[in-house]
Formats: sequence, C-alpha cells, structure tokens
Amino acid sequence: MSETSVKEQILDARLRGLGSVLVAFSGGVDSAYLAVRAHRVLGAGSLAITADSESLAEEQRSTARSLAQEFGFAHAFVRTEEFQSPLYLRNSLDRCYHCKRELFGALLPLARQRGLASVAYGFLADDLQDFRPGQKAAIEAGVLAPMAEAGLVKAEVRELSRELGIPIWNRPASPCLSSRVPYGTPVSGPTLRRIEDAESRIRALGFKEFRVRHFGKKARVEIAPDELPRIVREGLADLIVSGVRGAGYEEVAIDPEGYRRGRLNAEGPGSGVSLPTSGRL
Repeated sequence: MSETSVKEQILDARLRGLGSVLVAFSGGVDSAYLAVRAHRVLGAGSLAITADSESLAEEQRSTARSLAQEFGFAHAFVRTEEFQSPLYLRNSLDRCYHCKRELFGALLPLARQRGLASVAYGFLADDLQDFRPGQKAAIEAGVLAPMAEAGLVKAEVRELSRELGIPIWNRPASPCLSSRVPYGTPVSGPTLRRIEDAESRIRALGFKEFRVRHFGKKARVEIAPDELPRIVREGLADLIVSGVRGAGYEEVAIDPEGYRRGRLNAEGPGSGVSLPTSGRL
C-alpha cells in the first residue's frame, strides 16, 4: 500500500470518528475530494455547503452543483455577507481571515441545526507553508482540517481525486475573485464581476491557468509559464488584450513572467503600480 493510500485511510478513520460533518465546499479540488470522501465514509452524516457571495465565480458555483449531483452527496448553498464587512472590503493582508470568519460564522450554526457534530474545510498539510490568514479563523472557530491532520498534500489529493473519478482532479487552483485585487485596493462587487468577465474571455481562448490582476482601469494578465508559448505560436496576444478590454479595462498588459501562485502575497500592499510596459509578449 502506498503512503498516499495510508493517508487516505487515516483521513477516513478521522471522518468516521467524527460521526457526522459539515464540509465547507468551494467547488475546488481540495474541498471536492473532502466532500466526496466524507460522503463515502459517513453517508447521510455528511453535508457539503457552498458559500455564495459576490466573490464566488459562476464557474465555481456551477462546478459545485454538478459535482454534488454526479457523486450524490448532500449539498446546499448558504449566503455569506463578507461584503457587509468594512474589514473585508478594505482588502488588507488579513482579508481572508475576515472572509473565513464570516464563512465559519454561518456554517457552525447551520451544523448545529442539522445535528452535525463538526465543521471541516479543505486545508492541506502543504498549506502550512503558504500565507493563509484564513487558518487563524478556522482555529478560532474550532473548524477542523482533517486532510492536513492526515498529512495529505496537494499532489496526493489530486492523485486520489483522479482515482475517485473526480473530473476536476487536475484543474488549477482558483481562489476567490478577491484574490485578483492587490492588497490595499478596496474590493467591490462591480470590480469582481469585471475580473470574472475578463477571465471568462481568456478561458474561452483555451487557457487553463491564469489570473487577471485588477489595477483600477488597468489589468495585468498572468498566464502559466507552460502556456505562454501559445500566445506567440498562435498569435493570441491581440485577442487576449481585446478580450480583457471588452470586459471594461482601458489598459491591458500580458506579463512575460507569467503566473505564479501567491504573487500578490509576495508583492504586498501597493503592488498595483507594477505593469509591463508592453501590451503583448
């Protein structure tokens, strides 16, 4: 038996020991695996809940709905109101803390109403190496991270998800739309809809891993390094720029360095002034 399979057994034992659980289900790879696994172990003792707010992209909303239908686990949406919090809207480095605090504040009472013993979310062992202020909110609320407890890392969750037939097992990570806005720049519903529109236009060109970073009237398009050659090979630069402009941005730059995870974390507040000088590669 592989080390990954052993970790899955540890996870199953942990879930079984809980008796029942509400899973915070964003529609991403990690929470999808947790929701499927909880359903297989606990059956009717598990419930997946997706937080629905301005920061949830329609693609994730539809993915969450379709996965629940495909794998037969109980699922519902609950409205969260992080956009009513000035502490969230100001978009400081602790934005994710305020988002998760609102999320868990909605899920914990719901779990009690449904008679579920615990609330869990898709935090992984290797997330401990990243900047994750939402983890603090989880610890304060007593929300569990059973996959991290089992020692599971991202690559292992992808492998196990593939074995379970979860169709998004290799989908790139896609955090909430607010993560496209540099720290220190306030977030708003119209801003996130513009970002979502711009990203949908790039997705329509066949790109899989990318971000549209929002800098007011300017946008920085970051595409995964292994996909960047397509832009030159297929002459897509003008289509990318015109598409993002069509979403409402006046200036668009394709970053020749490409996308890398956690870039805005590294750049920190005030990073919005950094744009390539050219609109194309």
